[in-house]
Amino acid sequence: MTFAWKASGITYNRYLAIAARVIRQSLKDDLRLAAERRGLAELRFAKWENGKQGEVKNLAEANSASATANANAASSA
Repeated sequence: MTFAWKASGITYNRYLAIAARVIRQSLKDDLRLAAERRGLAELRFAKWENGKQGEVKNLAEANSASATANANAASSA
């Protein structure tokens, strides 16, 4: 017997994310808001050069800026 998440072609991590989101949405408003705040994550990174930490950047913002730059470069080429 195969697990339902495996049969549907998604990864276990994706399955857990979907299950967590469904459970958070089923809670009453006050508990739901607290659970949604716990579910948010903000990743930051910094480039290190010569043993010194560079500017700390938000990963989501850096990814969107990179995607925009790549789209602009592709459209102008």
